[in-house]
Amino acid sequence: MKLLFGRTVSMQLRLTIAVVLSVILIVGDRYTSGGTAVRTSLNTLVSPLLYLANLPYELISTSAKNLTSREQLLRENQALKTKQLLQSEQLQQFEFLARENDKLRALLGSDPRQQNNKLVAQVLSVHSNPYSHQVVINKGTSDGLKEGLAVIDELGVVGQVVQVGANTSRVLLITDTTHATPVRVLRNDVRTVVEGIGKITRVKLSHVPHSLDIRIGDVLLSSGLGERFPEGYPVAVVTEINRDEGRPFAQIYAEPVAQLDRIRLLVVLNSAAATPEVNND
Repeated sequence: MKLLFGRTVSMQLRLTIAVVLSVILIVGDRYTSGGTAVRTSLNTLVSPLLYLANLPYELISTSAKNLTSREQLLRENQALKTKQLLQSEQLQQFEFLARENDKLRALLGSDPRQQNNKLVAQVLSVHSNPYSHQVVINKGTSDGLKEGLAVIDELGVVGQVVQVGANTSRVLLITDTTHATPVRVLRNDVRTVVEGIGKITRVKLSHVPHSLDIRIGDVLLSSGLGERFPEGYPVAVVTEINRDEGRPFAQIYAEPVAQLDRIRLLVVLNSAAATPEVNND
C-alpha cells in the first residue's frame, strides 16, 4: 500500500529549509516594520480568547464576593476607614513637602517635574518560565498604550510594555533575563543597574565594583536614567552580597519589591519622564 505522506524528501533537506526560513523571519522582524504589524494583528486576534479564558475566574470571583458575610464587610469597611485616616494625615505632610519642593525648584530655576497619566490594567494571563517572564494585560492601543511604558503595582516597579495589541498588551517583568532597570541606592544615591536572572523572586546588580558602598537591606529605587522608568519608584531590596576578590565584580543579589508571583492589578504610567505622584486616586 502506498503511504499517503511519503518520505521523498530527506530529513537533512527539511532541516535546512526550516533553518533558512527561520533566519529570514528573524532578519525580517529585526530590520523591517512588518513584524510589528504582524504581532499587533496576532495580539488583536487572540484577545477574545484571553478574555474567554479569564471568564471562569471572573465568575467565581463575583460569586465569592456575593457570598461574603455582612460582618466581614463591616470589618473591612472599618479597617479601610482607619487606613484612610492615617493616609490623610500622611497626605497633608506630603502636600506640605511638595509645596516646599516647588519653592526650592523655583529658587534653583529647575523645571517642574511632569505628572503621570495613570491607567489601571488587569492581568489576563501569565507566561513564566526560565526563559521568559511576561504577563498579558487587558489594555491596548484603544486605551492609549504604546511600547516602552513603565508598569508598576501598589508596591513598586513591575516591568514595561513590550508588545501592544488593540485590546491587550504584553508586559516584560523586571526578572526576565532580557530586562535591565537603572536604579540608585536610597541610602547614598549610588547608581547601578538591576538585571533579571530568570527567577521571579531574585534579581542581580550588574558590574558592581568591590569598593562600591552597597549593603544588605539597601532599598533600590528607579533612577530615571534612560527615560524609560520614572525616577523614585521602589524596585528591589539588597539581600545577598559576595565580595570575592577572585572575581572582577562583586556578586550582589536583590529581591523585587513588587510581588511578581501574585500580581493581579497593575498601573501603566503614560509619562515615562515623570516622577511618582503623591495623590494616587
